[in-house]
Amino acid sequence: MSRRRQSDENDGGQPHKRRRTSEPIEIEDRLESLICRVGEKSTSSLESNLEGLAGVLEADLPNYKNKILRILCAVARLLPEKLTVYTTLVGLLNARNYNFGGEFVEAMIRQLKETLKNNLYNEAVYLVRFLSDLVNCHVIAAPSMVAMFENFVSVTQEEDVPQVRSDWFVYVVLSCLPWVGKELYEKKDVEMDRLLSQIEGYLKRRVKTHVPMLQVWTAEKPHPQEEYLDCLWAQIQKLKKDRWQERHILRPYIAFDSVLCEALQHNLPPFTPPGHMPDAQYPMPRVVFRMFDYTDAPEGPVMPGSHSVERFVIEENLHCIIKTHWKERKTCAAQLLSYPGKNKIPLNYHIVEVIFGELFQLPAPPHIDVMYTTLLIELCKLQPGSLPQVLAQATEMLYMRLDTMNTTCIDRLINWFSHHLSNFQFRWSWDDWSDCLTVDLDKPKPKFVKEVLEKCMRLSYHQRIVDIVPPTFAALVPADPIFIYKYADETSLPGYAVSITIANAIKNRASNEEILTILKDVPNPNQEDDDDEGESFNPLKIDVFLQTLLHLAAKSFSHSFSALAKFHEILKTLTESDEGKLHILKVVYEVWRNHPQIIAVLVDKMIRTQIVDCAAVANWLFSQDMAHEFTRLFIWEILHSTIRKMNKHVQKIQKELEEAKDKLEKQQHKRRDSGDDEDMEKNSEDEEGQLEEQIERLQEKVESAQSEQKNLFLVIFQRFIMLLTEHLVRCETGSVDISTPWYKNCIERLQQIFLMHHVTIQQYMGTLENLLFTAELDHHILAVYQQFCALQL
Repeated sequence: MSRRRQSDENDGGQPHKRRRTSEPIEIEDRLESLICRVGEKSTSSLESNLEGLAGVLEADLPNYKNKILRILCAVARLLPEKLTVYTTLVGLLNARNYNFGGEFVEAMIRQLKETLKNNLYNEAVYLVRFLSDLVNCHVIAAPSMVAMFENFVSVTQEEDVPQVRSDWFVYVVLSCLPWVGKELYEKKDVEMDRLLSQIEGYLKRRVKTHVPMLQVWTAEKPHPQEEYLDCLWAQIQKLKKDRWQERHILRPYIAFDSVLCEALQHNLPPFTPPGHMPDAQYPMPRVVFRMFDYTDAPEGPVMPGSHSVERFVIEENLHCIIKTHWKERKTCAAQLLSYPGKNKIPLNYHIVEVIFGELFQLPAPPHIDVMYTTLLIELCKLQPGSLPQVLAQATEMLYMRLDTMNTTCIDRLINWFSHHLSNFQFRWSWDDWSDCLTVDLDKPKPKFVKEVLEKCMRLSYHQRIVDIVPPTFAALVPADPIFIYKYADETSLPGYAVSITIANAIKNRASNEEILTILKDVPNPNQEDDDDEGESFNPLKIDVFLQTLLHLAAKSFSHSFSALAKFHEILKTLTESDEGKLHILKVVYEVWRNHPQIIAVLVDKMIRTQIVDCAAVANWLFSQDMAHEFTRLFIWEILHSTIRKMNKHVQKIQKELEEAKDKLEKQQHKRRDSGDDEDMEKNSEDEEGQLEEQIERLQEKVESAQSEQKNLFLVIFQRFIMLLTEHLVRCETGSVDISTPWYKNCIERLQQIFLMHHVTIQQYMGTLENLLFTAELDHHILAVYQQFCALQL
């Protein structure tokens, strides 16, 4: 025993060795935790915490310098809401260790180049902002920062580059100025004036065709919906007029001014923006979402004006908090509510506006829609005395402005509001919205209430919805979602007798062949008696079989899925022709027309099992039979789901092809490296031959899938053009105003298709331009296509 203990105490003992290897890891983890958590709730002041942390890091620099550099570069990129806390920390370290400051600046520049190369433009904005704030901490010399900004703005002089590239570099410079504008103007006022006048010249010549497509509201009142660069430019102009005085950024470095001003500064190495690459994916332009102003927050602190830079800084920081913590709703809500300086602003109004701004962002929100619902629920739980009232006020405002709201945003509002209500016992003061009962049911307000109640029913049950709304709302309450079986009582209907035979056959577990034999005798209403063509499309066969099958399987989703799977072969036989595919979808709608959710689910299942194809679904949705449902939300959910399915199918085959090509390349390398071994060479040649065949097959599959995908978009856009053209001609001949609720809905659904699937549609721009969106097309429809093209110009 004593000998073993002795060996433990000496260097040779195993436990001692293990402790030595784990100690550095423990210290590294501790350093990471200390750096990441600085500035959070603490009994000491932020300044003393920073000073203490700078001391700890300085002591650890000899052993853990690379680790500390890595962590600091990561927090600069990933925790932008604590930007000034970390710049102060770097400033204090630079004052104590000049070489470390230089290495940190070099590491940041390397990281900036890397992020730009990898199309991580949002993270690159935070890195540049961090570097600019280091000027305030006397780490970077002001002239070299101005030189970097000048290089960024010079991008606006480049020729044959997309506007979104120049936009991004201008945005980076402008968005840094709230932090560093004052310092740069004091040191380099002439150069800064020249820089701002160059930016002004660029902003005046920018093309802004894209703006209408990205606006949440078409009306400019009560709040103008400004393009993001125009809004930021107005905010910077006001900041300059106020002599660069802003009152909202937390600046811990001011407390350390006496220490920091003694530090030696570093010059940034000359930074040339990387050239434009064809595969670069620059951020899309945005429109700034405005919902509240100072009149909406009556009590407490005043809300900064829309053109004050404080509004930009607050919103930017709240967006950053959401971006950092969006996967953890509880942490995210707590971080938003403990925002620094919360007593100086109406924080709840800012939070609600920023969350809705993200939820309604076009073409797509930064995070999944359901995250915003859960975040708002969490905020209501944390602030039960104040936040629900602000949220109710916001909902009321959104309802009042529905007439001019973008249809895509109304969809998201419906999904959010119904989900939110389901978490609060569906309680709402419906009587306040009784104005929707006095207008035409096609108008946005009654449509909105109807769709919300339909979505609430999906999250509950029919009787519950009947009970929660006042009896006066009966016209907007969804129908009872029951199955409508036309052969139930109508004995005189053609096919009634066969439907009973089919029902008995299914119940008695008849085989597919037996059922097909029964169906063989069903007369074809499309054929004359003496017409002997045999197997042409027979709508009655589909009617009898599918109505009966779905009726027997109407109990649940699972029963319906099993029925489709069991009789897949029969359904494929009945839908060999395009008319058959259309008719099968028509039957699904007829039997389940009071249950949109199950229609969507069954159509999805039929596409997956290849009973119908994507183009058939698109043709059905645009058909005359569905014209009365054209503006319903479920129609567009089915269409977008169909497009997504098609896109995923193409991507899957493309991925398989890439993998096969990589495999072949590795195989060829292996053969070249193996030298003269004849057996190995023969095996390799065989494998290569098989792979080449597989690649050829996949190549054909990719081409076929892409052709199908292109055809789907052509069908959709062609149908849109036909419908809209008919409407415009009808209005013109009857001298009627074109702007009906139907027209607004239709033209905005066309925009929605472009926006939601922009990445895919861009591949087929040439075809679309040559075949559909030609110069002869009515300018109302062509404008949508031009707005879409302008998004990536």
